[in-house]
Amino acid sequence: MTEKLTLGKALNAGLRRALATDPKVVLAGQDIGKLGGVFRITEGLQAEFGEHRVMDSPLAESGIVGTSIGMAMRGYRPVVEIQFDGFVFPAYDQIVTQLAKIHHRTRGTMNVPVVIRIPYGGGIGAVEHHSESPEAYFSHTTGLKVVTCSNANDAYWMIQQVIASDDPYIFLEPKRRYHDRGEVDTDSEPLPLHSARVAREGTDLTLLCYGPMVKTCLSVAAAAEEEGRSLEVVDLRTLSPLDMATILASVRRTRRAVVVHEAQVSYGLGAEIAARLTEQCFYEMEAPVLRVGGYDVPYPPSRVEEEYLPDLDRILDAVDRSFDY
Repeated sequence: MTEKLTLGKALNAGLRRALATDPKVVLAGQDIGKLGGVFRITEGLQAEFGEHRVMDSPLAESGIVGTSIGMAMRGYRPVVEIQFDGFVFPAYDQIVTQLAKIHHRTRGTMNVPVVIRIPYGGGIGAVEHHSESPEAYFSHTTGLKVVTCSNANDAYWMIQQVIASDDPYIFLEPKRRYHDRGEVDTDSEPLPLHSARVAREGTDLTLLCYGPMVKTCLSVAAAAEEEGRSLEVVDLRTLSPLDMATILASVRRTRRAVVVHEAQVSYGLGAEIAARLTEQCFYEMEAPVLRVGGYDVPYPPSRVEEEYLPDLDRILDAVDRSFDY
């Protein structure tokens, strides 16, 4: 069955299916019950499954995550919603020192299948602490897996896949894409969870992107085509672990690469990808890997956030620079 849903509604449908499939799945977070969350991702789920399955939590992120870790140790599969990306940091201690390490610390005898959903990124005109891109913090943490969807079909399937896994996951949701509509196939087999997706085929250069930047990069590829350049767009989907096989195969075909993300360029995912490409296919590339991202400043006020976020012109400029080498 195929239906057209927004990314947000697709997440809601995926969570509903996970709750219906496994009675050990529980949701927790601020205002996720009666209100359905700030972005209404959990709307209607408490009425359908009850307050013992979809729980409104106190305003205490460290407590929410800490309690969920305990529940996971007792056999449940908690799915935690962090209301906004910038609110995750009070729970950073619980995530990186407990959640990420329990499986290793117990020599593999204990699993903690906790999923932490984080709406992330900018572009919604929000106030301070509501437009962060914290993926590098968590991707750097051994023991955590980090994934992000960019479209409705991936949102529907990936949320179910991470909930079914025995590993702890950071599930990043591009909040400015919540209302983007797309086809969702609820019957066919989804892509494997830890695989990238070639969103558009090309021959001249690879744009490597994820989350909110996939739509932007597809627009860049369409604009570049008018100038006679064929750009391939790869949606990473999984940030830790990276699907290097797909990345390397694409870059070896096109021989050029630009990595795009909203987070600041310095010490970001783009640096890791550029390093790996340099190590593994240096002699096959025609130009160095270039990066486009946010500037090295705190996320700006909403009036000027469009100056901070990578856009079509900035990405096309990087494409042009790649061909100048």
